Amino acid sequence: MYRNRVQYYLSQRRKGNFSTFKNGLIITFGATLVAVSLQLFLVKNYVIDGGVVGLSIILSHVFHVDVGALILLMNLPFLVAGFFFLGGRFLVLSLFASTVLAGETYILAPFEEVTNHPLLIIILGGLLLGMGVGLIIRFGGCLDGTEVLAILFSERLPLTIGQCILIMNTFIFGSSVFLFGITEAAYSLATFFVAYKTIDTIIMET
Repeated sequence: MYRNRVQYYLSQRRKGNFSTFKNGLIITFGATLVAVSLQLFLVKNYVIDGGVVGLSIILSHVFHVDVGALILLMNLPFLVAGFFFLGGRFLVLSLFASTVLAGETYILAPFEEVTNHPLLIIILGGLLLGMGVGLIIRFGGCLDGTEVLAILFSERLPLTIGQCILIMNTFIFGSSVFLFGITEAAYSLATFFVAYKTIDTIIMET
């Protein structure tokens, strides 16, 4: 799964067919889907995703800070590091995606969650999240700096990219058990699976 995503990032760097308007418009739509998933399905139901998004959800509950702003701030060092591997276009589009997400999560924050039903949260929240992140990746950006970090670690440690991300996500999901409970952690893992299968489906349809 993660190898395919990283290969896709690298392939985008080499592609010459690029439209600033088209990519920006679709990335905006993708960030909107992510914002809807986070604020209307996941965050208020104590369901998290993996990586920077999941860690930001946890910290937003602990410190009562907007989740979108946390995603933007926490992604910055990873995206700057990614600039050296994936180029300036990747950095600009990723910062744009994170900024749009931060603004839209702030706008949607006052609204109540759409549902409290676990199955709907997992399926709808996971699908919206996966579609949004997948579109952002497919059109040149990134919302999760941990994948960039995993690339850097895998170059220097005897670990694959997938193993690096698994270690980081084990810590994140493990923390959610203590903060939110075992039931919410189980919902989070199920949502994570739905989201990431959706992401891979979108980015591999080229």
